[in-house]
Amino acid sequence: MIWKTEAFNGALLPLIAILRGITPHEVEAHVEVLIAAGFNAIEIPLNSPDWQNSIANMVEKYGKSTLIGGGTVLTPENVDVLAGIGSKLVVTPNTSPAVIRRAVEYGMTVCAGCATASEAFTALEAGAQGLKIFPSSAFGPEYIKALKAVLPPEVPVFAVGGVTPDNLHQYLTAGCVGAGLGGDLYRAGQPVSRTAQQASAFIKAFKDAQ
Repeated sequence: MIWKTEAFNGALLPLIAILRGITPHEVEAHVEVLIAAGFNAIEIPLNSPDWQNSIANMVEKYGKSTLIGGGTVLTPENVDVLAGIGSKLVVTPNTSPAVIRRAVEYGMTVCAGCATASEAFTALEAGAQGLKIFPSSAFGPEYIKALKAVLPPEVPVFAVGGVTPDNLHQYLTAGCVGAGLGGDLYRAGQPVSRTAQQASAFIKAFKDAQ
């Protein structure tokens, strides 16, 4: 399962659920409602408590049908740990060729964080299959539209940072294939009911924008 534009025309929904701050004892309940809503890409950032156990447990339970992995991946050593627990997804906040290359060596899917054309092409040259424009709210849809004009058309671009059900369509219109959804989908400690509510709102917004 890789980040290619054509993949998102099928079963793989191009929305990445970011569960920053989630703990091992609560992660399964939130992942369950996300999958039930239609999500099949889950990111657990590495600055979350005991992230190794959260990711390993979710890979074991849902890894055959859902793309599960780590976010805020900063070092090749982080990638080694993720590979060791069965993670298939690596999401970075920055453009680190060493991290990208290590993940690609393991056959993992990499969505690399970038902001400029130089960073974007550096990430692609290192082997990233997808690009994460971060923080998207600071740049806006028009910036992403302009950046997309110089990128290979087959490269999937995700908006991350400040994406809500109300503005998701703006980023899709600008050329993003999808988005990474953070604080408006999940905030540390929120009830499962809130996650389910926001998951449904994002799925509806994505479908309405098609």
